[in-house]
Formats: sequence, C-alpha cells, structure tokens
Amino acid sequence: MDPLGAPSQFVDVDTLPSWGDSCQDELNSSDTTAEIFQEDTDRSPFLYNKDVNGKVVLWKGDVALLNCTAIVNTSNESLTDKNPVSESIFMLAGPDLKEDLQKLKGCRTGEAKLTKGFNLAARFIIHTVGPKYKSRYRTAAESSLYSCYRNVLQLAKEQSMSSVGFCVINSAKRGYPLEDATHIALRTVRRFLEIHGETIEKVVFAVSDLEEATYQKLLPLYFPRSLKEENRSLPYLPADIGNAEGEPVVPERQIRISEKPGAPEDNQEEEDEGLGVDLSFIGSHAFARMEGDIDKQRKLILQGQLSEAALQKQHQRNYNRWLCQARSEDLSDIASLKALYQTGVDNCGRTVMVVVGRNIPVTLIDMDKALLYFIHVMDHIAVKEYVLVYFHTLTSEYNHLDSDFLKKLYDVVDVKYKRNLKAVYFVHPTFRSKVSTWFFTTFSVSGLKDKIHHVDSLHQLFSAISPEQIDFPPFVLEYDARENGPYYTSYPPSPDL
Repeated sequence: MDPLGAPSQFVDVDTLPSWGDSCQDELNSSDTTAEIFQEDTDRSPFLYNKDVNGKVVLWKGDVALLNCTAIVNTSNESLTDKNPVSESIFMLAGPDLKEDLQKLKGCRTGEAKLTKGFNLAARFIIHTVGPKYKSRYRTAAESSLYSCYRNVLQLAKEQSMSSVGFCVINSAKRGYPLEDATHIALRTVRRFLEIHGETIEKVVFAVSDLEEATYQKLLPLYFPRSLKEENRSLPYLPADIGNAEGEPVVPERQIRISEKPGAPEDNQEEEDEGLGVDLSFIGSHAFARMEGDIDKQRKLILQGQLSEAALQKQHQRNYNRWLCQARSEDLSDIASLKALYQTGVDNCGRTVMVVVGRNIPVTLIDMDKALLYFIHVMDHIAVKEYVLVYFHTLTSEYNHLDSDFLKKLYDVVDVKYKRNLKAVYFVHPTFRSKVSTWFFTTFSVSGLKDKIHHVDSLHQLFSAISPEQIDFPPFVLEYDARENGPYYTSYPPSPDL
C-alpha cells in the first residue's frame, strides 16, 4: 500500500506463478519415461527439467512495474530511444535516471550496462541495445541479439542478482521478426539456467498482448513442462538451436576431400543439398583432415627441428578442437556438480574462480567431460587476469584429481590460461596434498610452483580476497570455524600470502 492507502501498482515477482506451475492437467500424466520414449525415440536437446521451469515466469504486463532485483530496458546506442518500454521506465524511475545514463556514454549493440532503479520497485535497470534487422545480415543480427540476452544474464550473475525481468528486447521499431527473436531469447535463457541456475532464482518474460501468443507457443519447445510436452515439442524445434550456451552456430565452409578423388560418388545429389550429408567418406588420415602428419611432427619435435611458432600453431589448433567440442556437447551433468564457478574479485580486482574439490566425484564422472566443462567455463574468463581458489576441505580419495589428468589439462589449455593465472589459493591442504603439489609443480609442469599458496585458514585467504567476494560452500565455513574459530566481516591486516 502507498501512503494514501491505494494498492501499489508494482508487482512482486514472487507472487507470479512460474511456467512450471502453469502445467495443464493433460500434461500431468503418470506415464513413465519408458512409456513415452520408445527405444528408438530421440530425446529433445531441451529436456524436461522441473527445477529450471520453476525459475521461469511468463507475465503479460509492463516490465517497469516488476518488483525484482533488475529489469531490462531495450534502447538505442545513445540510450535515448523512445519506445513504449523505455518511456514507461523513464516515467516511473524519475529524472535521476537520465542523469545517470549520461555517465554511461552510450551502449553498443549487444552490450549491457547497469544503472540504479531510482523510483522503480526494481533495484537496478540493465540497459541493452538490440540489433536492427535486415534479412541479408541475418547472421549478424542473430549473434547480436544473443549477446544482448547473454550479457544481461552474465551481468546479473556477476552482481549476484536473484531475479531479472526481461522486456522483449527486439523492439518492433528495429524490425526483428518476433518469432525468430523469441527462439533466441528462450534458448539463451534456458542454456544459461542449465549452467548457472544456482545464481538466479527468477527470470520473468514481461510481454504485451501482441507478444504473449508467440511466447506461449514457443516456451514448451525450450521449457517443456512434462515428458509428454517434451516429446510433442521435439518436431517443432528449429534446425539451428545454437551451441551449449544458445549462441547461434554459423556453419563454416567445409573442404571435403575424398580418399579416392577419381572415383564416382554415389551420393553426389545429396552433397548438393548442403551440410546435412554424411561425411563419413572423408579420409581419416592427416591429409584428409588438412593437418600435417602427426607422427612426423612428433619426430621433428623430439629432434628439435620444429619451430616454436609451428608448435604454438599446432597447440592452438588442438585447443580450438577441444573448445568447439565443449561448446557443442551437453555438459549439464558436470555443471550440476557445482564444482567450478565464478564469484567476485580479489583485492587487485582480478576475477576469482572457485573449485570445490569435495564436489568432484572423480570415480563416478567422465573426466574428459570434466575437462570440456572447465574449458567451456574458463575460455572467456582466462582472457584477463584471474585467480583460482581451490577448497580441498573434507575431500576423500574419491575426490582427488590424479596427476595425469592435471597434466593433460595443463597441456591442452590455451597459453592465455597460464599467462593470466596469477595465483592459486589451496585452502585447507593436508600434508599429503602439499607433497603431491610440490612434486607435480616441480617435475610435471613449469611456471606454476610460485603461484601456489597453501592456505590453512580462511583468515589467511581474506588478506588476498575479501570474504564478501567469495561464495563459500557451507561445509567449508563449518570446517574452518571448527578448526580455526569463526571468522568475522572485518579483520586486522594479515601478511600477504
């Protein structure tokens, strides 16, 4: 209620029913997976997931009225666009918003920038610029629109926002076809929630009368509310569903080299149809893959005859293959372990990545997929300086990464990972782990030993990273309080690690 006793015009997102709650009676079937999906039936790439559905809300209304952590404003590059969404936000936020926007000095297409919410119920406003759509530049428009949604969600994650209210970013003014844009919006949010769902509690799609029907039609494709709906929606998914993050995939021109170039090919007509053909006839030898002879290269390396530049080029090609696979493979099972995540920044402003050893069931998971997930998460982090915090707390022999895996990871990753890694804080080490680390950094890899800091208590860690900048697993806090005493929000200065 406002001071005059009138009902508030703002809408609390926690009172809105989730997409999962909107499931119709016919979807609430007791049929088992085996009954719905026969042996030869393909599952959707967007599986039925009750937890993900519980975070999504479809709401018909003005995004400016949402009471959530942040709402999204779609604008132009100068952040002065006059569209219905922006005008409503400006009117309700008050004059201070315009003054704050001037400090941002505009926003490029696909970027996301943050201001306060001022008089809105939302604490923040995330401003983004959708692309102008022209059919001949469709690929660029798709990539830019994906960047809008992805950068908004990434900003929300970095700022620890619990709820985000999306307007429809592709404004009619910019000519983007509504249905095409909705596919990109929904799949990008879906993929983000699969990987980073623990960081966001609610994502609201605020739509108008004209947009509601399109969202109602397409939401079941990406957020099926039952196994039946998943099965029913599968045929209606578009050919391009993006990569593991929902990013549009641009098919590159492929060079096809047959093992027998002179022989007539039975499937010539199929080849003319494009990229959907069977390429199994391509040779598996090095020439057919357009690579140098691997055995010869290894021999040259041993003989010291392969130049440093050639070595770097070969390593880069190898890393790019891993990266492409990481972006295309379903890694949701590894992501659900919550063993690797981004948190705040250290005292020098460098990104902090956390590894929770206890959450890595080494004997139960595919370690190649774990390596792919590490690359998938870290590729964009490693472009600038970062630090790792590894919690060894309460790990057992079933959680210990063996030296062969660590050596493989170190050999596979791009040079930027090693160059920009500034410190590894090894929290709650044991005597055995200290010895193993010394042997590994001394005899297996180079350039890492001086970056390792063994940290026996959280008090020591806080001299390098403020406690507010780290998301601690509860068991780590409990163990440290039991072993070293409780920690507080402020500390006397400690010696540098």
